[in-house]
Amino acid sequence: MTAAQRGLAAFFTAAGIMHFVVPRRYEAIVPPYIPYHREVVAISGAAEVAGGLAVIPPATRRPFARWWLIALLVAVFPANVHMALHPEQVRGLDAARIPRWALWARLPLQPLMVWWVWRATRE
Repeated sequence: MTAAQRGLAAFFTAAGIMHFVVPRRYEAIVPPYIPYHREVVAISGAAEVAGGLAVIPPATRRPFARWWLIALLVAVFPANVHMALHPEQVRGLDAARIPRWALWARLPLQPLMVWWVWRATRE
């Protein structure tokens, strides 16, 4: 495994586990128009763990992990947009500590994450 693959597997596995360790943080950024916040957070957490672990075996890296993680990044992007547009609706978000520009600055990171997934899963 390359360093990029190890990092990708660790990042998504750890991020997915955090959905279960501190679920309220993730539930808070789910847009209000999406029902069943707790369930959505659990499903997305499990999806991140599954995608992260799928990066490890070469047999699942490209055919499964690549498309799974890219789809996941696309699926969670609306939550990031919602947080940037409506930070006042995010429970627990301290607007005094996190400037609004930082919430907007997160959005371009999503395409970079897609690129990382694409590059790390090519072999």
